[in-house]
Amino acid sequence: MSHSTTLPAGENGQFEFMEMGEHHAPNGTLLGFWLYLMSDCLVFAALFATYGVLSQSFAGGPTGADLFDLPLVALNTSFLLLSSITYGFAMLQMQQNRLRGTQIWLFITGILGACFIGVELYEFYHMIHVGAGPQTSAFLSSFFGLVGTHGLHVSVGIIWLVTLLLQLNKHGLTTANKRRVYCLSMFWHFLDVVWIGVFTFVYLMGSMA
Repeated sequence: MSHSTTLPAGENGQFEFMEMGEHHAPNGTLLGFWLYLMSDCLVFAALFATYGVLSQSFAGGPTGADLFDLPLVALNTSFLLLSSITYGFAMLQMQQNRLRGTQIWLFITGILGACFIGVELYEFYHMIHVGAGPQTSAFLSSFFGLVGTHGLHVSVGIIWLVTLLLQLNKHGLTTANKRRVYCLSMFWHFLDVVWIGVFTFVYLMGSMA
């Protein structure tokens, strides 16, 4: 907590102030990260709204029912949801101050995230290969925009996770590193929630179109 002390007036007749203590509010980083996530919610809300408007604009091209491979998407969904569970195990290990356990579960989380990205890239490659790229129709433009933005976020999360593992290996479970693990946890679970919306709104409903 910050304290201000007023010193007696100097020779020039002006008061002097001296600030003592911390200048940053407690949990300020976590609050700032929550604000960032709220702004990210607006980005995805705009992408979902765009997809909702354009999802039936096929321009004579393939529809979601023609393109989506639900078993493959279900497998990919399981990768991401399992990664959320393994991240929860990492958080439990961190709360018990077990560095090795935290690192192991974070590493497994990163592997599952990489599997998710790998399957998504395969899906994109296959769609583009059969002539269903983002330029084919407004439906596909909005699809690649929404799903690709989510995939980009997961990729950033994996890079962040690798960086965090290096920090943990070098400095251990310091207060700063624990705060970073908490922030990445919020980011990772947020992406899981968004993906559930993508899976339901884009893939399930699109397959019934």
